[in-house]
Amino acid sequence: MGTVWTEWVGAVAAILTTASFVPQAWLTWRTRDVSGISLGMYSVFTTGVALWLAYGVLLGSWPIIVANAITLALALSILVMRIRYGR
Repeated sequence: MGTVWTEWVGAVAAILTTASFVPQAWLTWRTRDVSGISLGMYSVFTTGVALWLAYGVLLGSWPIIVANAITLALALSILVMRIRYGR
């Protein structure tokens, strides 16, 4: 029973933290305004998310894998827009 609850807690945490990036990615894509986005922070953050994804793969933990794969895609899109539109 403990394992089921552990997986559910991980899944809910994954959904919430991943969903938190959607509004920023959507706003940035829609407005092309990247003035408030730190290139350094998003570079380090995106690298960290990639490492979390690798960690999830090594553990075989689906909540970590799915959440970080989606978060990585969103963070990369924001980072690319920051580089492209931040000139």
